[in-house]
Amino acid sequence: MKSDIFGSRYSIQEQLGKKPGRYTYLALDNQTQNLVVVKLLKLDRDFEWDSLKLFEREAQILQNLSHPTIPQYLDFFEVDSPDTKGFALVQSYIDAKSLEEQVKTGRTFNEAELKEIAEKLLNILIYLHDRNPSIIHRDIKPSNILLTNRSGNSVGEVYLVDFGSVQNITTVEGGTLTVVGTYGYMSPEHFGGRAVPTSDLYSLGATLIYLTTGTHPADLPQKDLQIQFEEKTQLSRHFTNWLKKVLEPSQEKRFSSAQVALETLQKPDKVNLSFANYTAIKPFDTKIKLNKTAENIEIIKPEPGWIFSSAIKLISYLLSTFIGLCFLMVFRNFPLFGWLISLTIVWIGFFQWAEFIFELYGETRLVIDKNKISLIYKIFGFKFKRPRPSLRKDIIKLEYTNSFLQENTSSKRKTIYKEISPTIIVWAGNKQYKLTGITQTELEWLIEELSDHLELPFQRRVVPVIKSN
Repeated sequence: MKSDIFGSRYSIQEQLGKKPGRYTYLALDNQTQNLVVVKLLKLDRDFEWDSLKLFEREAQILQNLSHPTIPQYLDFFEVDSPDTKGFALVQSYIDAKSLEEQVKTGRTFNEAELKEIAEKLLNILIYLHDRNPSIIHRDIKPSNILLTNRSGNSVGEVYLVDFGSVQNITTVEGGTLTVVGTYGYMSPEHFGGRAVPTSDLYSLGATLIYLTTGTHPADLPQKDLQIQFEEKTQLSRHFTNWLKKVLEPSQEKRFSSAQVALETLQKPDKVNLSFANYTAIKPFDTKIKLNKTAENIEIIKPEPGWIFSSAIKLISYLLSTFIGLCFLMVFRNFPLFGWLISLTIVWIGFFQWAEFIFELYGETRLVIDKNKISLIYKIFGFKFKRPRPSLRKDIIKLEYTNSFLQENTSSKRKTIYKEISPTIIVWAGNKQYKLTGITQTELEWLIEELSDHLELPFQRRVVPVIKSN
């Protein structure tokens, strides 16, 4: 086949793909010396008349499309040779790998890259759906989306190919349809034979799920026909909710158009995704205050005040202070050694007392505005910032640790554990902004709110067990 020439012009270089009755080849255009793609529909034993209708429709629609990330129609002709009879469609060649190939070779995609891919595909769908009549691709999936290599901060250029399943709205209104598409990427109404423009949105969502999980959508669990993907991903709350919206089994509950889906993805602060079942719940008995606007989020955590453990601390701190004074009296005749010991004890005692007073009357504030992130400790009108504020654009990661017991001291007779309280860490470069002294329910509430506001997935931090004999 490599030596064959179709249409007295296109020299076959290699076979790119094969389906029953349909073949795709890479060919050289002998007139322009450009590489092209030749799609061949053979009139053989696998031939079906419905396939010819789809093939002719693909050629007709491509001929009327002009978009930089859609293959360009070049030629259409009948093939009639002793070995091959059928029809050939010639398109421009795109030198890029499909998303499916990229995943199978080990490439992974972070949330920012997934959003960029989604935005670029949505722009293509806006172009198709806004045609008169609207054009529905009907087979959006990883193998039909090509992605060039990364360029700077861009994930690469995205191309939508294989319009062999395409239809337009007049075809839908005409009556009977041939059900074409790929199981797992087809919406329920599409699977039932009635594809609509928002069916392409469902396929786009299923494609993104495959990219982030590496699992075929049909192999993921479902509940009431809704794909359950959350446990296999670490995506921000907004993006998770956005995906759930495009993957709604009911077409009426999806975004009304690709344009609306794009605007919602790009402007999360202006759109309320209240449709989602997944919400952060504020504990009813929490003393923490949360102030949140489109640009700012402020978490105000008052310290616990006087509790039972405070009495124990007070006694221990009074005792350590008394011991420090005793050392000062005992070693007063040994100025250098005595003062060093005494000042060390007093210095330690000072920080103990400062921590104790802060726990009684202090307040911690985590403030993230449109420019920077700050962690502020406030007591009696005084404010301390530690670490120093960082730029908001430097925020790279959101972590948490659950409440757990850490093995601290061990011996042959017994093991002593230290209780570690839940902690939230916002990373800005190498700086950590920590919220500690919170309950597990407060952690679950606040981590969701921060993830939603920052559009960052949160990660569980693994803390090593410390052993000492």
